[in-house]
Amino acid sequence: MADDTTPDTVDRDAPAPAEDDVDDAFRAIMEGLRTTLPGTQALFGFLLILPMQASFADLTAIERGSYYLAFLLAAVSSVLLIAPSAHQRLRAPRSGVRRRSRQHLMITVRLTIAGTVAFAVALAAAVFLVSSLVFTQLTASIAAAAVTLVMAWAWFFVPLVTFERSG
Repeated sequence: MADDTTPDTVDRDAPAPAEDDVDDAFRAIMEGLRTTLPGTQALFGFLLILPMQASFADLTAIERGSYYLAFLLAAVSSVLLIAPSAHQRLRAPRSGVRRRSRQHLMITVRLTIAGTVAFAVALAAAVFLVSSLVFTQLTASIAAAAVTLVMAWAWFFVPLVTFERSG
């Protein structure tokens, strides 16, 4: 039997959520993206100019790998987090599909989560890169791990575990 608590399952016998509920949830996600996107784009902009610096040639293979991981995932994160607003602009009301349907909401949630995970990895890789330029790679690894733990706690544990326990 399917677990009705997961977002992938749909109880066919349950009443459809009110259109206002879907619309409110969609608006809340879009509001959140307005605060998340500047962070991803600032990181991506920093990473775009880094190879143009003379000292970029001095990076070790590990630092270059960290740079490219951060660069690639910052780009992926931007794409995924911008996608919901692009969907809104591209879907014409005359298509017959509601602009903010439950299916669209679930796709938006998945894109947002994937974009957030990509941003978290990009941010950790950028912390490693910058830290390795200032300190040793061991210190850089510790700094990246610490930032990763804070992101995992603040972005995932608190909303998924702490809020779940509190009802």
